[in-house]
Amino acid sequence: MRQAALKLAAATLICCGIFSVTNAQVQPINVVTTAVPFLRISPDARSGGMGDIGLATTPDASSVFWNQGKVAFNESKGSIVATYTPWLKDLVNDVYLASLAGYYKFDDNQAISGSLRYFSLGSIQFTDYNGLLQGNGRPREFSIDFGYSRKLSDKAGLGVGLKYINSDLAPGAVSGGTTYKTGNAVAGDIAFYYNATNQQGDGWAFGAAMTNLGTKIDYTANAQQKDFIPANLGIGTSYTKNFNEQNKIQLGLDINKLMVPTPPTDASGLASYRSKSVLSSWFSSFGDAPGGFSEELKEFQVSLGAEYWYNNQFALRAGYFYEDKTKGNRRYFTTGVGVKYNIFGLNFSYLVPTGSGVNRNPLSNTLRFSIVFDLDGSNNSSNEK
Repeated sequence: MRQAALKLAAATLICCGIFSVTNAQVQPINVVTTAVPFLRISPDARSGGMGDIGLATTPDASSVFWNQGKVAFNESKGSIVATYTPWLKDLVNDVYLASLAGYYKFDDNQAISGSLRYFSLGSIQFTDYNGLLQGNGRPREFSIDFGYSRKLSDKAGLGVGLKYINSDLAPGAVSGGTTYKTGNAVAGDIAFYYNATNQQGDGWAFGAAMTNLGTKIDYTANAQQKDFIPANLGIGTSYTKNFNEQNKIQLGLDINKLMVPTPPTDASGLASYRSKSVLSSWFSSFGDAPGGFSEELKEFQVSLGAEYWYNNQFALRAGYFYEDKTKGNRRYFTTGVGVKYNIFGLNFSYLVPTGSGVNRNPLSNTLRFSIVFDLDGSNNSSNEK
């Protein structure tokens, strides 16, 4: 199990952003960690090019990943998007995230949606603590979502979703007398969207979503320890300006906070931390940091993004993601491009390399590729990217 544990730990820690060695020597790190951290990876190339924003951007086929309340505001009758992301490509070559999402509108006011996320950790050679070979495995995790969105008015919308999560890391393996199994969890999403733009499409939009609100997950046959999944609160806004029929720009800001307990800084608090119920953890997560309010503020992640469109066919994107150094230290710039022609669209995003040596961001050079298929080719709206 040792080699497997190392690779799984590396993927988990980097998903959560724990990769700063120098900062760990200067300031104590107390990162909020969860199981199934792949649910926190940006699953589409459009948002990936804008610093991982998506709560209040114009609706598209990937809205199911960010804000179910936006789905009914899509102009097209339906759309499908598929994305492929090689993950940690600077470290390994067989880890990736693939996603598929889409929606269908029954009428102008309501829509259904669905998505699939699949995270593969590649091939792993399992060994015991003595280094003896225990066989090979291909750990993987996936989630399946179904959602419903409805307009409450011409400007406001509400959406809900139901999610099944499967985490198959080392089923059947035995280590230290503990037998491991596949972890399963069920979660829900609830989201709100408000579009205050005028008839020309200029103005503000706002979004808020609580996602991954669900059960704990366990990996042992006797359920000795259950782990929290990444329940999250996100709020966002965007501003759109149409300069003329050919040129427009959108600026966006997202703020996210995990609704998960902050780990205690001493062993005496571990029992209370692990036994905390899911419901109480959602509320207590806003005031349980050992360092008080100042540490609580550090647990907020901030994303900034911009998108420029020419003639509703060519897009340029850029963004920045910020996380405090004591809570993971993920800080990176992103860039991306998009092309839309008739019923097809292509999106590409790139995470700009930062740092060097031991401080080099292991997410550097991350690429995302998305292909979009519009089921209603007569509506070539810029909303369908």
